[in-house]
Amino acid sequence: MKKCEDGSWKRLPSYKQIFSKNFQEFQTLYLDPSLVKGEERAQLFTRSFENGLGFEYVMFYNDAEKRVLCFLQVGPHLQGAPGFVHGGAIATMMDSTTGTCACRAGGIAMTANLNINFKRPIPLSSVVVIDSQLDRVEGRKLFVSCNVRSVDEKTLHSEASALFIKLDPDKSLRKRADDGFHTFLHEGLPPPEAVVPTPAPSPVLNPPQRKPADTDLLEQPSKCDSQNSPPSQLLNKEHSL
Repeated sequence: MKKCEDGSWKRLPSYKQIFSKNFQEFQTLYLDPSLVKGEERAQLFTRSFENGLGFEYVMFYNDAEKRVLCFLQVGPHLQGAPGFVHGGAIATMMDSTTGTCACRAGGIAMTANLNINFKRPIPLSSVVVIDSQLDRVEGRKLFVSCNVRSVDEKTLHSEASALFIKLDPDKSLRKRADDGFHTFLHEGLPPPEAVVPTPAPSPVLNPPQRKPADTDLLEQPSKCDSQNSPPSQLLNKEHSL
């Protein structure tokens, strides 16, 4: 709590208070209602564990430095190798911390990429500090760096660089839902190759008549079938008359 004493650092409130306003803005401007199912049962992933079993953390934000500090203790339900925190859990919290930094500094944004270098494993139930800072802004691109260290700052556990894309209300999911979820997020990045549709063949008017082949003549019935019929068939025809 000493981070808050001089007023330069602000302790971020609980996730419900943090996301209540942002979620309403996101839902209003960017979310396609047809893509949302079961939202009333949704929970923030990092807060979905029972106390002490998963992610236990608190974040502080410094607006002047555009920086977020996260104090994290990981519980036993996030174990990877015996006695150590799972790498995916570390990546989750690094993404969450850098994302909080990007959104606080630049507005609602989403992850475009996150590159992590794992240095040393983190023992379960130990406390670490995730330090994230906004490095630069290029248009809608927000570049954020991050590292995970022990509380005494002697051990570097992980470091990462991240790119976030600030959402544009004029290119929202509501307007471009048919183009796929990530279309507008990655504008400004190298676009994928355009898919050129194959043109449909033009209809042929009055197609030319095919000249009958010799085999077609053999398959056609002869007008003199009665002359070439065997005697037994001729007798049957006479009796039927």
